[in-house]
Amino acid sequence: MSPDFYSLFIEPFSDFSFMQRALWGCVVLSLSATPIGVFLTLRRMSLTGDAMAHAILPGAAIGFLISGLSVSAMTIGGVVAGCIVAVLAGIVARHSHAEEDSSMAAFYLLSLATGVLIISSKGSNVDLLHVLFGSTLALNDDALILLTSIATISVLMLAILYRPIVMECVDPAFFRTVSKLSSVAHYSFLLLVVLNLVAGFHALGTLMAVGLMILPAAIARFWTARLGVMLVIAFVASVVSCYFGLFLSYHASLATSPAIVLVLGGMYIVSLLIGRHGGLLLKQFAN
Repeated sequence: MSPDFYSLFIEPFSDFSFMQRALWGCVVLSLSATPIGVFLTLRRMSLTGDAMAHAILPGAAIGFLISGLSVSAMTIGGVVAGCIVAVLAGIVARHSHAEEDSSMAAFYLLSLATGVLIISSKGSNVDLLHVLFGSTLALNDDALILLTSIATISVLMLAILYRPIVMECVDPAFFRTVSKLSSVAHYSFLLLVVLNLVAGFHALGTLMAVGLMILPAAIARFWTARLGVMLVIAFVASVVSCYFGLFLSYHASLATSPAIVLVLGGMYIVSLLIGRHGGLLLKQFAN
């Protein structure tokens, strides 16, 4: 192996513990968040994920208000706030003339404004940037334990509820009529969305957390129509983007979470153009 290749691609991750922590956190987050993103896109709920990512902010802000940048306090606050917003949006949609997506958008805008206001009134601009854009290169032991725990819970729950969640994606109305597991699958899935957004919030920040969930799924859909393959492609795309996002952050001094999302964005554009399953250029050649 040439010295230049080693110093460029491997040395940052072999010599610096903060890079190893960041890579581990992003990989375990990819393991749990990308399957959630695939199911969100199949259920046409991608923007719901974005809305819920912002909905966790006031709870995290209240945790920050009480305990500062405490992983446990901000996690508990984020989970509670995300669940409340998800339930309220569902109740409003079922008991009023408002659509679920519009009610979700209304709640998430209120949540985002409230969270930013709380953090701005108590903390500094650095604290606000930390919450909005994450601190990927500053993940401590508590944050890594949290991310690994959420990834373990997510994978186990997805394994247990895999068939009901797939049925919810295929035909939710029919599934509700033939099985009592429909509600269990729906609300368990929303809980997993909230948990993974809270995990993503610690690593990538509120504004970027949904990127690692939705973009790999969007990339995978351009390459296959088979669910199992889609899950694998989404995970691989996420891990590759995490590595090269950290690589760019280290060598070019870029903000880490936007760099990761921008790498995913580049992969999405390539997939949009040449993807085997609906790529624009292949459609043109086929015609």
